[in-house]
Amino acid sequence: MLALTVSSATLSSAQAQTAASKAASEPVKAKPYDPSWGFNMSGMDKAVRPGDNFFQYANGTYLKHIVIPADRSSFGPFVILADTARERVQSILAEAGKHPAADPKTTEEKLGAFYAAVLDTAQVDKLGATPLKADLDAVRAVKDPQSLAVLFGKSASGFQYAPFGLMINADDNDPGQYALLLRQGRLGLPDRDYYLKSDFASKKKAYQAYIAKTLSLIDWPEAQGSAAKIVALETELAKVEWSRIEQRDPVKVYNPMTVAELTKKAPGIDWAAFLTSAGIPAEGLDARRLVVGETTALAGMAKILTTTDYGTIRSWLAFHLASNASPYLSQPFVQASFDFNDHELEGSPQLPVRWKQAVSHTEDAMGWAIGKVYVARYFPPAAKARITELTRDVKAAFANRLAHNAWMAPATREAAGRKLQNFEIQVGYPNKWRDYAGLVVKPGDLYGNAARAVAFDWAYNLGHLDKKVDRDEWFMTPQTVNAYNDPNQVEIVFPAAILQPPFFDPTGDAAVNYGAIGGVIGHEMTHSFDDEGRQYDEHGRLHQWWTPDDVKRFQALADKYGKQYDAFEVLPGVHLNGKLTMGENIADLGGLTLALDAYHASLHGKPAPVVHGLTGDQRVFLGWAQVWRQKLRDDSIRNRAVTDPHSAPEARVNIPMHNIDAWYEAFGVKSGEKLYLSPQDRVKIW
Repeated sequence: MLALTVSSATLSSAQAQTAASKAASEPVKAKPYDPSWGFNMSGMDKAVRPGDNFFQYANGTYLKHIVIPADRSSFGPFVILADTARERVQSILAEAGKHPAADPKTTEEKLGAFYAAVLDTAQVDKLGATPLKADLDAVRAVKDPQSLAVLFGKSASGFQYAPFGLMINADDNDPGQYALLLRQGRLGLPDRDYYLKSDFASKKKAYQAYIAKTLSLIDWPEAQGSAAKIVALETELAKVEWSRIEQRDPVKVYNPMTVAELTKKAPGIDWAAFLTSAGIPAEGLDARRLVVGETTALAGMAKILTTTDYGTIRSWLAFHLASNASPYLSQPFVQASFDFNDHELEGSPQLPVRWKQAVSHTEDAMGWAIGKVYVARYFPPAAKARITELTRDVKAAFANRLAHNAWMAPATREAAGRKLQNFEIQVGYPNKWRDYAGLVVKPGDLYGNAARAVAFDWAYNLGHLDKKVDRDEWFMTPQTVNAYNDPNQVEIVFPAAILQPPFFDPTGDAAVNYGAIGGVIGHEMTHSFDDEGRQYDEHGRLHQWWTPDDVKRFQALADKYGKQYDAFEVLPGVHLNGKLTMGENIADLGGLTLALDAYHASLHGKPAPVVHGLTGDQRVFLGWAQVWRQKLRDDSIRNRAVTDPHSAPEARVNIPMHNIDAWYEAFGVKSGEKLYLSPQDRVKIW
């Protein structure tokens, strides 16, 4: 799944696993756009020449004056809309809790009870680490490969930990059928570089302190010494992990095999015990097919674990259990998790207030139930109709571009056109909603509620095993400020919450809308033809449907484009990684190009109007730039440069634009200006 953006909370591995707090301090009401027509000209810095730094020209004054909220690592349109969505969700949850039930049965009662349990800090603090007792006892019982594998398997349905994980998703070779996937998991730091590179030595030291703090909170013996051993163990595991760049190759991570074959390729883990503990049926298990991702990494991890003493392994498991569960425990756990994951790694100075944590945790547990109410209240049918029309405009622009592509072989070009025509575009909300009748929520039982929600979600996923893919299922709730491309389903999805200004304003200027939401739509469409997505055919099947010469020509263009990002410095000595960000970079270039084409087509041959002294093309480019009016803390910038497949905001504006001829014409950019590229150096892929 290829998304428009990754939140800072997603980048913190521990928080991603535990659905820890993503909220900010009190919402900042500043707007990056002008609601009267769609673009906020007061945010521009006209002292900067467009050809020197278009990002600063379009956004500089706004960025100089905004202040990142104390409990955020970044601030800009995505955060502003997320704040708006969160406030709306809070109102939904507060209303759901007006009539509490002793034994919640309806979905509304469960929402209210879950939310109230998070807010009841007196009860949570009174319990301290007590809710962990049974799970810690299971950790203490680990003494051999079988008991270790059983506990690893429990990680699928609870807060226990494993360095690898199971997923159930569409099969890349048969996208109409669900497959069981086994992938390399996360360690405690955001990326293997944090363990292996001296640049992150201070973060690694802080991580060890966090481990010791967490172990002391659960009264684990020899917390300091155990923390050092855990970091040493994870450093060894990091050495055999695949890099994020390797993981981006869909062919390399597609390795179907039977469980019996996995046992031979990665000895040392009792894979049968692991899988049955996770809920996979035992009958015929050896012959069961699963798709293994990072094969050598899993084998290397298994080997390392067989030579690690069980005292260290138990301490390692106990720490991760407590860390995963921290958001649902007493204040010392919550604070310790924040101090490392949000403050140390992302630079956020302040813990979000409790109601924001409560919204986040309730969404994690019952997000689709909230989404159903959210759509009914905040997403009018007219908005869905207009955005659907806009997607058709961008799709038509892409079809025209594909038909006239000069570097593809005719047969490949025709197949690409068929793939585009097969696109399904989903807007606002899914066609059906998830049922929470089987989820048990108890008043005042935060840890139990959260644990049961995780188990409930895994049981839902297990229900897909060995069945046909449900094309009505979404991977983002309607209240999510994001969008995504599903390569297996050949579809793009735009949740309701992103369909607001500055991305989309039905009463705003058409050119600004095309540059903003049109660029987003084009971005998601282009993902089907980026370096990963291009490898899936018109039916969503992974195989090589291009000619060898097509691949060579595409790769030459992609490599040339990637070097522009490699040269981009986000902090002194810190550069973007053009290979890690390649897919998103290609999607940005394609998205902006298609937005401009679609805007031109929408004029039906008439001249573009001039609005506030700006031509139509100028407003398209400014609409895209406004979307990325984002400021980040330095720690977050460093983190994202290593972990985020999306480039920094300034790069997402400046680099695509200076590869588009129309941008030079629109703003009179001349040779000698900093962003100027000679025509032969401009990259045109789609």
